[in-house]
Amino acid sequence: MPAKNTPQPTGANELWLTMAEAAKLGGIDKKTIRRAIGQQQVRFKIVDERYLINLDSLIIFIKTKVKLYNKYLEFGIGQYKEKL
Repeated sequence: MPAKNTPQPTGANELWLTMAEAAKLGGIDKKTIRRAIGQQQVRFKIVDERYLINLDSLIIFIKTKVKLYNKYLEFGIGQYKEKL
């Protein structure tokens, strides 16, 4: 059962990331991604025995906890976000 904040499938324009890519973009560890998969906090699919994580659900997951969001801003792709 997906988390209640997890977006529903929208179609062919979805972006799927490998576990390593998701960890790098989020600035978090692969173990955190695996934990989120186990707790069904991110949407994922298995292709050729590899987990692919949906980018939208990954960002929503990262924003659920302050510690994860801070890592996203400091080490992940969030560091390139414009400072307001």
